[in-house]
Amino acid sequence: LMAVFFFLIGLEIKREFLEGELSSREQATLPLIAALGGLIVPGLIYVYFNHSNAETLGGWGIPVATDIAFALGVLSLLGKRIPRSLKVLLLSLAIIDDICAILIIAIFYTDGLSVMALAASSVGLIGAIILNRMGVMRMAPYILIGVFMWVCVLKSGVHATLAGVLIAFTIPLTSKPDANGKTKPAPLKKLEHILHPWVAYFIMPIFAFANAGVHLGGVSWETLSGSVPLGIITGLFVGKQLGVFCFVAAAVLLGICKLPKDINWAQLYGLALLCGIGFTMSLFIGTLAFTDPEIGTQVRIAVLIASCLSAISGYLILLKSTSKKRKNSPPAKAS
Repeated sequence: LMAVFFFLIGLEIKREFLEGELSSREQATLPLIAALGGLIVPGLIYVYFNHSNAETLGGWGIPVATDIAFALGVLSLLGKRIPRSLKVLLLSLAIIDDICAILIIAIFYTDGLSVMALAASSVGLIGAIILNRMGVMRMAPYILIGVFMWVCVLKSGVHATLAGVLIAFTIPLTSKPDANGKTKPAPLKKLEHILHPWVAYFIMPIFAFANAGVHLGGVSWETLSGSVPLGIITGLFVGKQLGVFCFVAAAVLLGICKLPKDINWAQLYGLALLCGIGFTMSLFIGTLAFTDPEIGTQVRIAVLIASCLSAISGYLILLKSTSKKRKNSPPAKAS
């Protein structure tokens, strides 16, 4: 199911880079810098708390992830108060963040590689690319190749979710007119439309319920003061906001990029706080990093605490910043 989730992310990444908000260098610079800050600072904070323990150091990837669905969900609670450019910035940032998370999983949370299985998966990927270049618009061949790749990647030692991302990149984004001259929706956009409700209302809730449950018996402040929970909570809640906000501020001051005209610094800070909502992505990386049930419980509690703190504080900051903006706006003229 998580392979399907990452397949949908792959579709969104391809669309955004080819014709969306990341299709030009100018559009991509701001979210790229923000995502870079949100990756480096939380990771360094976790390493600071765990540098002396080789067993727990491997969890550094947990606080670097942002949950797209939950972050956008909190933002949507504010409705029309939020400028569209802020939503676009958060979506673009989260997509780049997901690309980084995918690379982290592929490079750092993979062991026991099978060259034969990887080679077989590569053959499947080449076949899908050939289908794309030949202009094949039917989805069935891509889905069959995707299933084959998923099995091969699963056997290779690389995490199987990566097969979903790779096959997504081969799905056509353009469509051809049929015999009657009518142009059907592009396969990529059609799949996005089909999969969004399934991922949002079925796959993600199942994953959240399966991984968020914790046994609170025996949990104490001493448990939460361990290096793993402290690294995760501080990394997600403090590191994300510092990394995103400070990197963007430095880039704007140095003239590398510009802040959109309808976004103020308070709103940017609120967005930076929302990036600390790791939840499903952080929990997922946590399951890859640790097999010890005790550490797993600490990871889940820490991710939930940090995500809740980030969601509540981000919502309040954005509510206050947008309320002030509405208060200062001129009253509408009577007709």
